[in-house]
Amino acid sequence: MYAIIETGGKQYQVQAGDELYIEKLAEEDGAELTFDNVLALSNDGVFTVGTPYVAGANVSAKVLKHGKAKKIVVFTYKAKKNEKRKMGHRQPYTKVEITAVNA
Repeated sequence: MYAIIETGGKQYQVQAGDELYIEKLAEEDGAELTFDNVLALSNDGVFTVGTPYVAGANVSAKVLKHGKAKKIVVFTYKAKKNEKRKMGHRQPYTKVEITAVNA
């Protein structure tokens, strides 16, 4: 059984036992949370697509940790103007473990 959920403006295919890195959530480490935005659900070969969400379906998860991704370098410049800027960025994330897919 798997589901396609939406969180942080992105979509993820999940099933019980998966660990995901998603956009940062305001939950504490070890907290239980529920994703109600289930776009599609597959249960024993029966595939259900929501309009836009599947009614009565949700996904339970547990927050494992918060952190920051690897640094990326952003470099901008304008040719012949002696104008350049080098910046770094580390995207914050939340690591969650999917505990159950409830239909």
